[in-house]
Amino acid sequence: MYTDFFNLKAMPFSLLPDADFLFPSTRHQRAMTHLEYGIVSQAGFIVITGEVGTGKTTILRNFIKSTGSNVTVGIITNPSATFGRLLHWIAQAFDLPAQDKEDASLYQEFVQFLLNQYGLGKRALLIIDEAQNLNAQMLEELRMISNVNNEKDQLLQVVLVGQPELLDTLKGHNLRQFVQRIAVHCHIDSLTPSETTSYIHHRLEVAGGQAALFDNEACATVYSFTDGVPRLINMLCDQALVYAFSEDQPIVSARTVAEVVRDRAESGLSAFKPLSENWKILLKEASSTEESHSKSSS
Repeated sequence: MYTDFFNLKAMPFSLLPDADFLFPSTRHQRAMTHLEYGIVSQAGFIVITGEVGTGKTTILRNFIKSTGSNVTVGIITNPSATFGRLLHWIAQAFDLPAQDKEDASLYQEFVQFLLNQYGLGKRALLIIDEAQNLNAQMLEELRMISNVNNEKDQLLQVVLVGQPELLDTLKGHNLRQFVQRIAVHCHIDSLTPSETTSYIHHRLEVAGGQAALFDNEACATVYSFTDGVPRLINMLCDQALVYAFSEDQPIVSARTVAEVVRDRAESGLSAFKPLSENWKILLKEASSTEESHSKSSS
């Protein structure tokens, strides 16, 4: 819609977790390093946590792209006890036939699969995204399934990626054995104000645009309404581009950003921090000035 107007090759603030747009903040780089270290060191369990919208899935997609041919990856994107047993989820993640099979026979087939992979010089890596949906019983079952190894090598490695609620579950007394298996844990925080500015400019440049499309004041305003949460930044910046396009503005201003927040708040569907009284006054004064100009010109 606005890509041609701003000379962009792609939409820079899509909500889809596109690894090509991964911003290498200190926190995200640390998470990538932890993932890579966990794989090399043959960690049994690797846990990556972060609040909603902090970029966990984007990091995961980028990491998956970097895995070599010696790693066979199985992915569960949204586990739930409501939709079947965990072992069946795992089997399907590795493309093993699981329908109408009892757990005992399915487990033996999965063990044989791991042994076959090992014989081929490969390791199996199970990645569970949105792992906060796993309850204590499912986590304990996962621990038992992961016991397949030999004296020197880990045949199955597991990466759990989830929201902080996952940590709350893991702190339960009945999961202390599971916690002892977690060799690597990294928590992803939101971006700082300066990182938010760099993040916005980075995504604009990846999309083929100019970083100056959002000036520093506009970037600072984006941070003030999003607290540096990448998903909220994307949502707000995308709508700010739509507003600027609709008004033929070549540069996104702080005021345009605030207008988006105001309108979303009025709709009752806002995930952003509320407008301050100063912003409410400024926007009201600007609106009154525009109305006066419109009347005088007519």
